[in-house]
Amino acid sequence: MFLDSFYNQNDSQLTISAEQGSRFAKAVSNDFNPIHDADSKRFCVPGDLLFAIALQRYGLSQEMTFNFSGMVSADVGLLFPEAPGDEFEILDGRGKCYLQVERSTEAAFDQSMIEQLVRSYVLFSGQNFPYILVPLMAEQNVMINPARPLAIYQSMSLHLDRLNLAQPSVELAETQMIVDGKRGDVELQFRLMDGEDVAGYGVKKIILSGLREYQQTAVDEMIADYKSWQANF
Repeated sequence: MFLDSFYNQNDSQLTISAEQGSRFAKAVSNDFNPIHDADSKRFCVPGDLLFAIALQRYGLSQEMTFNFSGMVSADVGLLFPEAPGDEFEILDGRGKCYLQVERSTEAAFDQSMIEQLVRSYVLFSGQNFPYILVPLMAEQNVMINPARPLAIYQSMSLHLDRLNLAQPSVELAETQMIVDGKRGDVELQFRLMDGEDVAGYGVKKIILSGLREYQQTAVDEMIADYKSWQANF
């Protein structure tokens, strides 16, 4: 599958290098968050890559929930269970959990369909900044710290009416942000489409930290920097 070049499998452990994680973020998700830069001291593996690998290995179920409980650094050995049940965890060799998955029993394994869905979802997910988050921050009169922007992928859940999808894709439905001091809880609701038909729905949740008062000049500079990184890539 198209994901094979984005990780390494060594016996029972799967590892993702900084270069692989960064390339997935930029080339597949169009996500230029500095935390996914290969040379960043704070580098972490994109959560969407873990989600994608899970779907490749375990199939697509009608009900799925992914809870991210830790940020994966480069080259961490991850254990993906061989034959998991309806609830399972992605751990490292020391037992630290990074991803919890819950799903309904039946699953579809059509890799072409899964690839289409993954590509559409991660591209949608990668557009959070600036196209979705900036209007939400402006509405709430808050912004992330320009010097240390931090948006944490908390969870994603999805529901499908059926599994036999011919042309799966994802489109944004509604957005919401609740601010509590320096923390912002963002909820992005999306529709799962099959061609022109609605085939299900989902919710992505993000935590923003270190919020401060909104300043248009600082936001404009962040957007300009972000777009320059895209252009240079």
